[in-house]
Amino acid sequence: MMNTMTPENLTVAIAVPLEAEHVQAIRAAHPSVTVLYEPELLPPERFPADHAGDPAFERTPEQEARYWDMLRSADVLYGFPNENAAGLAEIAASGKVQWIQAMAAGAGGAVKAAGLSSGQLQRIAVTSSAGVHGLTLAEFAMMGVLNGFKRTPQMAADQAAKHWPPLRTPTRLVSGSNVVITGLGEIGVATARLARAMGMNVSGTKRSVGPVDGVDEVTDTAGLPGLLANADALINTLPGTPYTERMINAEVFAAMKPGTVVVNVGRGTVIDEEALLEALDNGQVSFACLDVFAVEPLPQDSPLWSHPRVMVSPHTSALSVAENRLIAERFADNLARFLSGEPLLHVVDPVHFY
Repeated sequence: MMNTMTPENLTVAIAVPLEAEHVQAIRAAHPSVTVLYEPELLPPERFPADHAGDPAFERTPEQEARYWDMLRSADVLYGFPNENAAGLAEIAASGKVQWIQAMAAGAGGAVKAAGLSSGQLQRIAVTSSAGVHGLTLAEFAMMGVLNGFKRTPQMAADQAAKHWPPLRTPTRLVSGSNVVITGLGEIGVATARLARAMGMNVSGTKRSVGPVDGVDEVTDTAGLPGLLANADALINTLPGTPYTERMINAEVFAAMKPGTVVVNVGRGTVIDEEALLEALDNGQVSFACLDVFAVEPLPQDSPLWSHPRVMVSPHTSALSVAENRLIAERFADNLARFLSGEPLLHVVDPVHFY
């Protein structure tokens, strides 16, 4: 979708909680654009980058009407209305919006859940925040690898029991070890950069096979078992799509070298959790650090909660105090492209939803 509007007749509406300083930065970057921002209509943040805001917040009927009037008057939205798929569906049906900046890196799931028509998907560009979270996720991924290599679960268990083992147990050296990264997009490349800085040998998978800086070998999904035969760690950064669902399954775990550390900062649906539990129990996987799960919140009866060699993170590894600033800067840069008729960056694929 190409924009032909001029800054003087373009209206942007802020649909989600955002600090005034970041709103002002968007206005300063594009002073001719009208930026609508009514903080009293937006739920307060409970923590930095709380895009949905306090669920206890309620608008009065008059405020609700003002909120939707503001959004329907805009050509561009910053955030999904009410930060959910239902809000996206409503604005797509009733508004004149041409482009929506999503807060999530994996915004395709919400776009798919909104059930937009093919015409709406062609008319409205949705851009994700992919890449904004790259370094934060990469740091978390390396933390997961280090926890697995340095036996922190065992140390924590010994500390809780006030147990001093009679024999000293060596840990594994990260430098010189082999890591496979599934999904060499922006997050995967950021992870590869940190892994290389720690001396790891990096290989990985990509839908379009081609050279990637700092990555020794790149294959498609079919080549994954071959890469894992010599891997010490597997880091998944792939989004959840029909093509990636349970991609890391029993067959893939069987191809791993025994004792592999597994980290997931992509989407929970990519890993078959039953197969992962079996691999943990038979020793193919020595440790799993999981920030995402097939069902979220993770059900109370999931054995992953209590497994001694699993670290559970409640889908928070991408969060940082810098997130709102980074997304606002990304939006301002993309807004310049929109105004000049250039293709937007990080557009959600309207067919595969990633």
